[in-house]
Amino acid sequence: MHPAPSVILFTTLSGLGFGLLFFLGLGMPDVSGWVAFAFYAIAFGLSVGGLMASTFHLGHPERALKAFTQWKSSWLSREGWCAVIALIFMGLFAIGAVFFGQRWGALGILGTLFSLATVFTTSMIYTQLKTIPRWNMKLTPAMFLSFSLAGGALLAGQTGVAVPLLVIAAMIQALYWWLGDKAFAQSGTNMGTATGLGQRGAVTAFEPPHTGTNYLLHEFVHVVGRKHAEKLRIISFLLAFFVPVMLLLLPFNHFFALLAVLSHLAGVAVSRWLFFAQAEHVVGLYYGKR
Repeated sequence: MHPAPSVILFTTLSGLGFGLLFFLGLGMPDVSGWVAFAFYAIAFGLSVGGLMASTFHLGHPERALKAFTQWKSSWLSREGWCAVIALIFMGLFAIGAVFFGQRWGALGILGTLFSLATVFTTSMIYTQLKTIPRWNMKLTPAMFLSFSLAGGALLAGQTGVAVPLLVIAAMIQALYWWLGDKAFAQSGTNMGTATGLGQRGAVTAFEPPHTGTNYLLHEFVHVVGRKHAEKLRIISFLLAFFVPVMLLLLPFNHFFALLAVLSHLAGVAVSRWLFFAQAEHVVGLYYGKR
């Protein structure tokens, strides 16, 4: 898949934002007044900013509201509804914390549930696509959720929770890469199934269907060199997990905590780029690109 910057921003920022809202809804940290305002401003800024970024990838952004009408069949629509409901509940919960110094527990619990549901529905937009075997795995939602919770714990300053969550997210990421590399081959999809000529025997491409590029090649076929991908994986793993954990294990320091957050954010962004860039769409078989 062609890794559009808007989608990378959307999945990275919204995941962190809703992860932070998850912990704030649980009272972690238990803050009020201007301190609470700062935490909620960051959480809403990331969440809404990520959702706004996603609209730039739409062919007609002005029609984005129509997505809400397809909630019975579309994970994109369900994501939209979950996000709006989560933001409403957490917005009301924030009012209680910022202006009244109170935690309205029921609102917080509902906000955490819908925040988690938002991340899950986002992951299902990609998990449901059988045309992209690397995404069509149970580990895809696990990866999105683990990243969101680990990043949310980091932003919430919950060091004791963040370290084990980062370790879990790191293990899920490594397993996802390992299984993802084999997913396309194990899907049983080949040139024969792509062209519908498989029953006639082995199918090979004599020449490309097009002499130039087209929409499908631009949007759905993006080839990343193996050595290039391996280097980016190492960079992503170090920045997203290893560096933050090492910094958090040191005696607490606000500067180290900030570095841990920034490192994690950069690492997740690289991981998201790879998530899209390495997504081998089966249409690539038709063009001899797989």
